[in-house]
Amino acid sequence: MKISVVTAEQMRNLDRRATEEYGIPSVLLMENAGRAVFNAAVEMLGGVHRKNVVVVAGQGNNGGDGFVVARFLHNAGAHVRIFYFGNRSAAKGDALTNIEIAEKMKLDIDNSGSTRKLKAAIAECDLVIDALLGTGIKGELRPDAAKVVGCMNERIVPLLAVDIPSGIDADTGKALGSDMLRMEDAVRAEVTVTFALPKIGLVTASDGAGLAGKLIVADIGIPKEALADNGSNIYLLNSKTVFWPEAYRPRFAHKGTFGHVAIVAGSVGMTGAATLSAQGALRVGTGLVTLAVPESLNDIMEVKLTEAMTIPVLQADDARAFGMKSLDSVLEIIAKRDSVVIGPGFGRNEDTIAFTLELMRHLDKPAIIDADALFALSTNLNVLKKCKAPVIITPHPGEMATLEGTTAAEVQSNRLDIASKFASKYGVTVVLKGARTVIAEPEGKAWINTSGTPGMATGGTGDVLSGMIGGLLAQSEMQPWGIATSAVYVHGRAGELAAERLGEASMLASDLVDSLPAAIQEVLAAMPSFE
Repeated sequence: MKISVVTAEQMRNLDRRATEEYGIPSVLLMENAGRAVFNAAVEMLGGVHRKNVVVVAGQGNNGGDGFVVARFLHNAGAHVRIFYFGNRSAAKGDALTNIEIAEKMKLDIDNSGSTRKLKAAIAECDLVIDALLGTGIKGELRPDAAKVVGCMNERIVPLLAVDIPSGIDADTGKALGSDMLRMEDAVRAEVTVTFALPKIGLVTASDGAGLAGKLIVADIGIPKEALADNGSNIYLLNSKTVFWPEAYRPRFAHKGTFGHVAIVAGSVGMTGAATLSAQGALRVGTGLVTLAVPESLNDIMEVKLTEAMTIPVLQADDARAFGMKSLDSVLEIIAKRDSVVIGPGFGRNEDTIAFTLELMRHLDKPAIIDADALFALSTNLNVLKKCKAPVIITPHPGEMATLEGTTAAEVQSNRLDIASKFASKYGVTVVLKGARTVIAEPEGKAWINTSGTPGMATGGTGDVLSGMIGGLLAQSEMQPWGIATSAVYVHGRAGELAAERLGEASMLASDLVDSLPAAIQEVLAAMPSFE
């Protein structure tokens, strides 16, 4: 099952089609949206009878949703105060309809524009509902709106956002008007109820995903046929959409059935990267793992690894690292394997860079380019076009910035766009790591991963991922992007399990490796049986 992630414009088109093509009144969609938010409010408060709720509503349809929520809350016995920050005489459409209903019901509506009164009401309430600004907002917040956002953020009670936290760009996830997040730049929600489909800005790793809190995607009655034809090529990767490529293992299989991956990794001081990559490959069920290492490191690798094989190769003259002398042996090793991982723990020796570029020119096996091999690649991106087999690159934001000739901050603010454009330009699958890892394939599709934890921000977790992807590539005939999405989700889930067991601050990359079996079993348990 796919879960599409849409832009604000794509969502507006879906709303329009529901009304124009299917005859669903837009006011009914608003009613359904308000009811969904009301249901979330009931769950957050454990019931709303006699609870004090503040609804902060703007002039547009987001504010109209807020008036619907206020009506449901009132009918359920809550004490509701609506603070309407809009021009009452300019209200129109479905929003106006619901404002008029609230007025006829004599709900408590404050249209004074007073943030002082808003602060006083928030100080005495049990829940704040943010219906100030919707998905159409662009550019820096006006000063009056920023003050209202600041008031909501000063609360000590939970906040429930309607569709999107006010001040978040629905397409980028950026808090509007500031490079450094301030109290008045965007609402910080505990829960956000978004409608029909998740918006890009709510699931990317920029401000939006962090400020949205728990995300609930509510059905508001748009026909599933319209939702399926949404115009998006971006998808959410979660427990409901992930697929494990080797779900079926034949009863009479042997180690050769499940592929043989070559891992070209390591230099002096960085044997851990090679070890973790090999362990990642082994834990995803790869039949055989062979590690090619500079000859002076072979003894230590044989001690570190029990289940993987090691092959020492000639090394650079001036370093305990790969160099041009390594090339022939490494190519011979790769020729006998099903896939190859290149780069963990390489270092940046000049001879190593030359070796890496020449190796990539000869690649004819599915390959993962990671870590310092990406630095070498940044000196001549055109070698990607020489590769004769599928390539997956796995940069973190700093490495992506080096490849693109920009800054890590710029990459972080445009993760989806940068990964997708690079994938298309160079014909590779891009796994842009970090919170909400992006997987982009050359034909334009992209996935945003939802698994993972801050505990994974520790050295070596990326090496584990490269080994996992390489191991799955050796075993499966799935497309590279399918392999990458499977590995990324399970990698993140394993990190979550390790953090649950040990705490985020204490977990190590090797703890993530130990949690891979449980994460894989979770995914397999949710998949159809092949028996």
